[in-house]
Amino acid sequence: MTENNLLYTLALQNVTKIGDVTAKKLISHCGSAEAVLKEKKQNLLKIDGIGSVTISDLFNRNHLEAAEAELKFIKSESIKAHYFNSETYPERLKHCIDSPILLFEAGNINLNKKHIISVVGARKITTSGIAFCEKLVEELAIYNPVIVSGFAYGTDITAQKAAIKHNLQTIGCLAHGLNQIYPKTHKKYMAEVENNGGFYTDFWSTAAFDRNNFLKRNRIIAGISEATIVIESAEKGGSLVTADIANSYNREVFAVPGRTTDSQSVGCNNLIKQQKAHLLSTPLDVPYLLNWQLEDTIKPVVQKQLFVELDEKEKVIYNYLKDNDKQMLDIIALHCNMPTFKIAGLLLNMELKGVVRPLPGKLFEVI
Repeated sequence: MTENNLLYTLALQNVTKIGDVTAKKLISHCGSAEAVLKEKKQNLLKIDGIGSVTISDLFNRNHLEAAEAELKFIKSESIKAHYFNSETYPERLKHCIDSPILLFEAGNINLNKKHIISVVGARKITTSGIAFCEKLVEELAIYNPVIVSGFAYGTDITAQKAAIKHNLQTIGCLAHGLNQIYPKTHKKYMAEVENNGGFYTDFWSTAAFDRNNFLKRNRIIAGISEATIVIESAEKGGSLVTADIANSYNREVFAVPGRTTDSQSVGCNNLIKQQKAHLLSTPLDVPYLLNWQLEDTIKPVVQKQLFVELDEKEKVIYNYLKDNDKQMLDIIALHCNMPTFKIAGLLLNMELKGVVRPLPGKLFEVI
């Protein structure tokens, strides 16, 4: 995006009473953040769901001045800013309604054609939790996944250090601006993380350090990944929030079970009991249930029906899947420009005709 577009998007992001969902609605209606900030108030009030309280502070000149200062920081620190509908914005995060309109990056992250999983859990992780987490990353390394976490104590840093050890890309999602790091003791890992991936945040350098920020950033951890893995968790905790968010995004969730007497296993056991997560007993459950395949793996030959007739809409779906490998239902609907319920019905017909098949993780592929 241009510097001017970034400036006005920053200004819109700075408006307290306008969150990411409302900001996207305004941008969609007006065409750009600059157009929103230059639109007449009476025209904005005509937009469904936009009231006078929502935009009461929109035209305050202070937002543009704050944006100019933040833009100066972004440029001075060579930070990358990803706009929510740009090609560089994480693909899965695009489909989350509350994803940030701007995502800031430090490092050299590459998510192109990558398996991406989030690994979260207790900050006071047990020795058995550490062992399982390290084994998980080690055994999945052959699939070259990106390991996402929150760069916090315990499970987060264990997973990210394991990723670095096995030369995997890792991403730390932060609950503050890129002018600081928390916890400070993890500063020693920053260079390695940036060399093997990097950091994401939607917080400015001027953002107040607030506990609620950690819950807010969890939507990025859940949204960026195809699956969230909870290693350990007490009865309540941020990891369970991340798991709930992942479920709301229709993403897969895994939880490592533990003894009923272990306080750090209560949360995981409850996720499994409530059918909010797959039971993860061995690391290889992950590629099995997500249908990951090694490049040199020979796929089983499936005999396709000969002379199958497809209608025009089915041909659109077939050609898209043929060119783009396996894809999620929502993504197929988006790129084929059809409503999700319509796509679901067409895919069922195509499955009965033997030309596509469903896969774990709500994916479909051409046979």
